[in-house]
Amino acid sequence: MAGDGLDRARRSFLRGRPAAGPAPIHPPWSRPDSLTALCTRCGACADACAEAILIPGDGGYPEVDFTRGECIFCGACADACAEVYAGPIFDRTAAPWSLRPTIAPSCLAVQRVVCRSCQDACPEGAIRFQPAPFQVGMGGAAHARIDEAACTGCGACVAACPAGAVILTHQSGSPAHAD
Repeated sequence: MAGDGLDRARRSFLRGRPAAGPAPIHPPWSRPDSLTALCTRCGACADACAEAILIPGDGGYPEVDFTRGECIFCGACADACAEVYAGPIFDRTAAPWSLRPTIAPSCLAVQRVVCRSCQDACPEGAIRFQPAPFQVGMGGAAHARIDEAACTGCGACVAACPAGAVILTHQSGSPAHAD
């Protein structure tokens, strides 16, 4: 609990659940170290979210649920927090976050089913499908390729995927969202 106010491994252990998966995704521009130490869990950021993608997460801290939609980076969450609490929870001078999508093997295209839902939903055009080399028994399935430079991490691809195969994770080594 030192420093961040919430020990997820201990909380999972005490609940009799296996250790939690990846770190939760907090609102854009939020500083995880400050968020869990200073957030009052008032819900002002969630109420202000135009896309209604912020929900109370573990311990009541705001988390992003991309199955509900995408982040449009309007900044309303940070502005609402600044009205309630004038501390360093949000840093609008930095990048909103370091999220990038990964495509799981459950992707319909990998299973040789024609699907381009994530590509169609991406407002930045950061997802493209490339035909894979023909393999005996596998056919020529297309695979999603992410243009890292174009991707904003908005999450539009997550809600659009009918197979739940798109997962947003923090890029390792990011100072804003170190895991």
